[in-house]
Amino acid sequence: MSTTPHRQALVIGASRGLGLVLAQELTRRGRHVIATTRRHGGELQASADASQGRLRVESLEMTSVEQLSALRERLGTCRIDLLFVNAAIDRGNLPIHEVPTDMFTQVMTTNVLSPLRTLEVLRELVVPGGTVAVMSSDQGSVSLNTEGGYELYKASKAALNQLMRSYATRHADDGMTKLLIDPGHNRTQLGGPGAPLEPEQSIPAVVDVLEAQAGARGLQFLDRHGESVPW
Repeated sequence: MSTTPHRQALVIGASRGLGLVLAQELTRRGRHVIATTRRHGGELQASADASQGRLRVESLEMTSVEQLSALRERLGTCRIDLLFVNAAIDRGNLPIHEVPTDMFTQVMTTNVLSPLRTLEVLRELVVPGGTVAVMSSDQGSVSLNTEGGYELYKASKAALNQLMRSYATRHADDGMTKLLIDPGHNRTQLGGPGAPLEPEQSIPAVVDVLEAQAGARGLQFLDRHGESVPW
């Protein structure tokens, strides 16, 4: 793939929910967008078909090292100004001592290891001064963890935040903006039907934050209003 003059974003995990609306919103604002999904078809492909070439769908199972390497090869010399990793699973509200080992491994692999591995594999595609961002949650805030429930999910987001700190330290001099984003509690498959927000409400605000923070140095953990979330 040849270098493109357009502002271009790569959204990892865009088949539904927050990732889908993020890819659609970035496209609506004039970016060319590459969006990944584990399964072809559905609303993401329909959006791509209607985008006049501004939205492109790529296949990726993020937890697969082989598929991640294949995506990197397919993208070739593509240059992007925004790399956004959006992927998370939840496996219910069990106290941690009742969580089976295979469930713990699956959640931590999907929510923690795979996003950081994805950043490392794809970060060289990001132009100087570009942004790398990961969808986090205030559920990963240690200082805000004052209510019970969802211990494994909270632990995975806290671990994600910690490893993103390590990533930012390791790449402190690369000139890229680094963001952890808390989009709020949304009505998605993950957030559940009782959540107070719709992705169509929260994601435009998230994109406002991404645009406002472009060029900022260091790592920030921000909510959809651009306010800092306590670590």
